[in-house]
Amino acid sequence: MQNSATPTHCPYCALQCGMNLTPVPDGGVEVSERADFPVNRGALCGKGRTAPQVLSSRVRLTSPLVRSEGKLTPATWEEALDRIAEGLRRTRTEHGPDACGVFGGGGLTNEKAYTLGKFARVVLGTSQIDYNGRFCMSSAAAGGIKAFGLDRGLPFPLEDIPRTGCVILVGSNLAETMPPSLRFFSELKENGGTLIVVDPRRTKTAEQADLHLMPRPGTDLALALGLLHLVVAEGRVDEEYVAERTAGWEGARAAAMAHWPEYVERITGVPVPQLRETVRMFCEPEAAMVLTARGPEQQSKGTDTVGAWINLCLATGRAGRPFSGYGCLTGQGNGQGGREHGQKADQLPGYRKLDDPAARRHVAEVWGVDPDSLPGPGRSAYELLDALGSDIKSLLLMGSNPVVSAPRAAHIEERITSLDFLAVCDVVLSETAELADVVLPVTQWAEETGTTTNLEGRVLLRRQAITPPDGVRSDLEVLHELADRLGVEKGFPTDPEEVFEELRRASAGGPADYSGITYRRLAEENGVFWPCPTPEEDVHPGTPRLFLDRFATPDGRARFVPVSHRAAAEEPDDEYPVLLTTGRVVAQYQSGAQTRRVEELNAAAPGPFVELHPRLAARLGAAEGDPVAVVSRRGRAVAPARITTGIRPDTVFMPFHWPGEGRANTLTNPALDPTSRMPEFKVCAVRLETVK
Repeated sequence: MQNSATPTHCPYCALQCGMNLTPVPDGGVEVSERADFPVNRGALCGKGRTAPQVLSSRVRLTSPLVRSEGKLTPATWEEALDRIAEGLRRTRTEHGPDACGVFGGGGLTNEKAYTLGKFARVVLGTSQIDYNGRFCMSSAAAGGIKAFGLDRGLPFPLEDIPRTGCVILVGSNLAETMPPSLRFFSELKENGGTLIVVDPRRTKTAEQADLHLMPRPGTDLALALGLLHLVVAEGRVDEEYVAERTAGWEGARAAAMAHWPEYVERITGVPVPQLRETVRMFCEPEAAMVLTARGPEQQSKGTDTVGAWINLCLATGRAGRPFSGYGCLTGQGNGQGGREHGQKADQLPGYRKLDDPAARRHVAEVWGVDPDSLPGPGRSAYELLDALGSDIKSLLLMGSNPVVSAPRAAHIEERITSLDFLAVCDVVLSETAELADVVLPVTQWAEETGTTTNLEGRVLLRRQAITPPDGVRSDLEVLHELADRLGVEKGFPTDPEEVFEELRRASAGGPADYSGITYRRLAEENGVFWPCPTPEEDVHPGTPRLFLDRFATPDGRARFVPVSHRAAAEEPDDEYPVLLTTGRVVAQYQSGAQTRRVEELNAAAPGPFVELHPRLAARLGAAEGDPVAVVSRRGRAVAPARITTGIRPDTVFMPFHWPGEGRANTLTNPALDPTSRMPEFKVCAVRLETVK
């Protein structure tokens, strides 16, 4: 590869920060600042700076592995691919196509996600495909589609945040999950705007807030309804906007009026004066925003919770106007693009619905198949994993580590081990890969070219900077070889730009229309915002700001959705009297499969912990650093106590990056949102025990 710096993007979160990569003599790359990319303007967190260390041959996989006599041993690519093809073929023959499962990841490039969905439906003929993004953004997506007719994480670029008057940030600790983004909120305050943070913990982000609300976990829906009640009661509804640009207000208004302030205070623990101050701060400026993250979304009522916050924006005229609106802070690196192009159980490329006959005809024509041959919608992520070993006998898994990341993780680990056959494609030997029959070492990030779509809906070009090690191939090559072995010789190119050209055609006319985007434009323009169709008379500039003229509904009006508070699926009781919530820390990422292999990051965050209030610790008899057992109806986790006044006394917090006895997701509740099928990661009932 060339020795000059290659402009590209970080492999981790949905900011997709710009960086430059320069090859170094030992065969790796060195990261340097890339100030021209507007999202991070050169700033990087520790994960981004150390990302090349994961590509070291000391850390990453460099040879296929196959299970022999109970152990994973090195094998040739031909042997490994043959084993996978035979495993999938045997399952199809003996049990039918839907006995083959496919599980993808929100870190896959658009090209990989697109090809994986096509492989599942065209080659395997299975409906059983979903991805780990179902665990991250699905409730916000469902809420956005209900209200606006379209889901894009942020309907405006991050650079608009400093230009608004107030931001309510709900359930996000972005100072640790995406640190370079914090500068936009600092600039907001420098410009005279205000920041309200909603979080049961006093996080590093909450420390930056002008007002910090600390609701009881699982009560964000009641909080939003209480705020809307006050908006109505105080005469702050933008009646002209509601009449001209929305529908369904009366139903939403009636639902909110049942949530009077004192009632909401009893549910949430947020004092009425803070509720009133929030409404004042939000409504007085000309423009304001609500941004949500996993806190309100990873609940069994996440879609309704997002809907309630959207209702607050609509009632006050804070959507589809400059520097105003509702947005979701997408988590995974390609969480946005990953759900747009076909690896989700109910979707086809371009964010088309799999059960829409017109969508099926369009995509089938691009793929050269009969629309009737495409299977219908399948199981959502947790339901798919829960069916392993029973209805689903074989699984092809790419870029995910559900042994650590799935709720009720011990159960999911048991389901995975009960499979007839498991194949995993990954850059490292994750905890899930350790259970596989075949593991394939695949290229990642600096070793390949491909596109991702960041949290703003900005499509980006990641460029290859170095040659991958011998023995490593791309996911596109894997799918091409497997398709060929399973009888489909054409339609699975290995060149990412060729795949993207097909993706453009498949997405054309869909909600997420990429047809006007090319690799050349992405390189020249530093990314392009979708939707970006291609009118014959001109080049479409892309759409950085959505909904300014109309919403993506048939009549152009946003929809209020009436919602009411309901309890979490699992509330505290005498046996399990404490609430558990989970999240991330700055030095680790998701299941930690990659970041736990970086010495600097492990030094900063070496292992799990249980964060608890001094009063709770005193009742338990636990001191700082003492091992504490957290027990739920699903299992038991043990980690050192971290005692702080920055958390509610009725709540404990655990980060979810680690396997073993400190695995937080051993405890979490897989209760699903009825619309999004999002599990309730953020709240469950537990008890604490001392460990002798």
